[in-house]
Amino acid sequence: MSSDIINTIILAGSFLVLFAIAELLYHKLKVKVEITRKLVHMVTGLLALLFPVMLGNHWLVLLLSVVFAMILFFSLRFKLLQSINAIDRDSVGSLAYPVAVYCSYLVYDYFQEQYIYFYMPVLILAVCDPVAALTGKRWPMGKYKQTRESKTLMGSAMFFISAFVLILALTKILKINEHIYITLMTALVISLFSTIAEAVTKKGYDNLAIPGAVILGLIMMKQLI
Repeated sequence: MSSDIINTIILAGSFLVLFAIAELLYHKLKVKVEITRKLVHMVTGLLALLFPVMLGNHWLVLLLSVVFAMILFFSLRFKLLQSINAIDRDSVGSLAYPVAVYCSYLVYDYFQEQYIYFYMPVLILAVCDPVAALTGKRWPMGKYKQTRESKTLMGSAMFFISAFVLILALTKILKINEHIYITLMTALVISLFSTIAEAVTKKGYDNLAIPGAVILGLIMMKQLI
């Protein structure tokens, strides 16, 4: 059996374990669904960071994405995985997430496997979106969408700050550009784009809009970074 197939099985098993842990937290320890949902959201993204390292081509990423999209679709259809789905609003977020990861991988593949094109959109989606949601609920200051999926100025501010810090850290780790002014400009543009994308979308479509905004910002700044 090839290493790619073994790694695909390992990754699939890791995602299933994550779902099982979330179900245990929700059903047995009575952790709120907003917490378990964001936990799955974040850890899924962190696990996805292993795709460029462990998987040799986009077909394996597509396979994983399709399998888990189907699992999530049927979990919605038959009211399973309540640690993810027991929310009081309509959302396609769980289905959009694997689509966003796969599309980010395609962009990474297109740009000759430059890690920044996969890691940045996936990391910002995985980390900054939950940060915005949880801080916005904890300190709901400045609501500007009076819906079940209310957005707040606090949440948007935390999204921007966390995205800005992540971009600075990632460009440093990947040694993308040593010029501090260019790095700061890149972080500012991409943070702003992704914050706006998160703020204006609803019903889980931010899981597509955020990576799309990050990739757009990267392409715009390509000549500089």
